Amino acid sequence: MSEENPTSREAAAESTAPKDNPIPGVKHIIAVSSGKGGVGKSTVTANIAVALSLAGQRVGLMDADIYGPNIPTMMGVTQPPGKDDKKILPAEGHGVKVISMGFFVPEETPVVWRGPMVHSAIQQFFRDVVWGELDYLLIDLPPGTGDVQLTLAQLVPMTGAITVTTPQEIALQDVRKGIVMFQKVNVPILGVIENMSYYVCGHCGERTEIFSHGGGAQAAQKFGVPFLGSIPLDPDIRRGGDEGNPIVVANPSSPQSEALKAIAATLLEQTKGSASGDHGSPSISSLLQKIKKPMEGK
Repeated sequence: MSEENPTSREAAAESTAPKDNPIPGVKHIIAVSSGKGGVGKSTVTANIAVALSLAGQRVGLMDADIYGPNIPTMMGVTQPPGKDDKKILPAEGHGVKVISMGFFVPEETPVVWRGPMVHSAIQQFFRDVVWGELDYLLIDLPPGTGDVQLTLAQLVPMTGAITVTTPQEIALQDVRKGIVMFQKVNVPILGVIENMSYYVCGHCGERTEIFSHGGGAQAAQKFGVPFLGSIPLDPDIRRGGDEGNPIVVANPSSPQSEALKAIAATLLEQTKGSASGDHGSPSISSLLQKIKKPMEGK
């Protein structure tokens, strides 16, 4: 039997709207995507999730990158998910509920699955995990425009999608494709984030735009979507991911953390009032202060 071609899969996603929400206790479902690998999408997702949690939001993080699940490491999760009857209790790191294929396969074992098996795994992450009441469920997508993205469009009503890119043209070409894909499946674009935007020397303070600069803002302007902000390139961000201690916790007053927290505050501002049971309508400045307070005195 021949496999379904990409064009027919895309057409199916366009014509099939989610029939119901399999996780009705979740107010906002936000997908975080990238056109290509290596742009720091998972690192950005983990830090935004923690920043939202520090701002007093109830947050879940689904690692939908079935083939390369890195979120458990980045979130410093030491205890695997539990069980409640036939359901899965998500693990937790830095106040965020976490689920990932990385919990269910040995570290060095590759996941060699075709599309239908990936679809089934994502479906189970929604239906068989006890997420409880959440304000935000962030979904860390695999790079590109494949089966997982189309599965999400079919399974759940998403608040929107974020695209992470680096500034150079080769990355931006793929970002444009990703934006068009989400538009075709009727998922709103919440904005574009430019990661590794520039590097500031720790010794002399000179700013170097290693991967160029400003491409993310230009792509956002071209498609008429928000530009959420630029994140500098810095070894501390990489170190935080490797050690399971996101930089918004490890060094909350750094410029990198401030950039990430400002993006989280912008997302809160964008989505306020769009779901029942919101916790008021705080300003971005007050949200930033709220994020900082838990770390004061530590």
